[in-house]
Parts: sequence; structure tokens; C-alpha cells
Amino acid sequence: MPFSFQPLDIPEVIVITPKIFPDERGYFKESFKGSDFQNVALPEHFVQDNISFSRQGVLRGLHYQKEPKAQGKLVSVISGTVWDVAVDMRPESSTFKRWVGIELNDDNHKMVYIPVGFAHGFLTLSKSAYFLYKCTNEYSPMHDAGIRWDDPEIAISWNVKNPILSPKDAALPRLSDVLEEL
Repeated sequence: MPFSFQPLDIPEVIVITPKIFPDERGYFKESFKGSDFQNVALPEHFVQDNISFSRQGVLRGLHYQKEPKAQGKLVSVISGTVWDVAVDMRPESSTFKRWVGIELNDDNHKMVYIPVGFAHGFLTLSKSAYFLYKCTNEYSPMHDAGIRWDDPEIAISWNVKNPILSPKDAALPRLSDVLEEL
């Protein structure tokens, strides 16, 4: 199996580390293999891939999609370094409102599977970063949603005071303002 799978403190959020095959030319890795994901009960069917480019200090998120178009995401960094965060948005969960974070970069090659029911965001730590999202559902503007990156009820340790935000992300509500929609 070319991957190792390790749950984070919220066990449904899984860190996936691929096996790297280096040689004098560089390296080779498998970034996804459906049968290996199926063997550990992770989605093996993704319907949309997205790539974002961000400059240092850009914070994207915290985003999610509402049912019936909710998305699971397999995320990784193609180039650069990010602080990647997932927030449990499932009111019935014992980890509701908790977050987990991990540094993803082009040196550690780690990926994270973020299941349906979680908000996701990341902060670009390097000069720039290319970020890949594999999604289990297509993007739906009607179901697009998010919460504030600096919601004090969640208290994510971003280690940044004034990130670069899109106007949309700067206007996102707090979690307490969207509870009835969850």
C-alpha cells in the first residue's frame, strides 16, 4: 500500500501520507488510489478537482457546503506551505465546534481527508502556495456557506493577526449565527 492513514484528534479527519519514490531525477508518488482509500473506508470517488494559488498571508475559509450538496475533500499542497484547518460543524457530534490543524507542504507530501460536516480553511505560510482539493460533490453556489476564520467560540490558532481575506470571507458569519441551518 503506497499510503499510510492516520486520524487526527478528531478521528474522522484523516492525514494521508503517500510513499515517495526518490531517485537522481527527483521523485515519484501516487497521490490517490481508489482501492487503497476504499480499503480504509474513505471515499474513492471524487467528482471535482480544484486548484488554488495563494500568496503569503492569504487565508481562505472557513468554507463548507450545505446538504444535499455537502462535500468531503481530499486536500494537498502541490507547492509551498499552508496551515490547514478543519472544524467540526456536526451539532450531534461529540467534537462539535472543535478544530484540528496540520501543516501541509511540498516537502512532507501529507494530504488530509476532511469529511462532510466540516468547515475547511487554510493560511498560506510560504511566499506562495498551490493547493489541490479533490471533492466528493460538485460546487453548488446555492449550497455554499462558511463561518468566520476568527470566531472566538472556535478559537483557531492561526498565528496571524491580519490575514489577507476575500470580501466574501471577511463577511462570513459566526458559527452561532448559522446553528439553526446545520
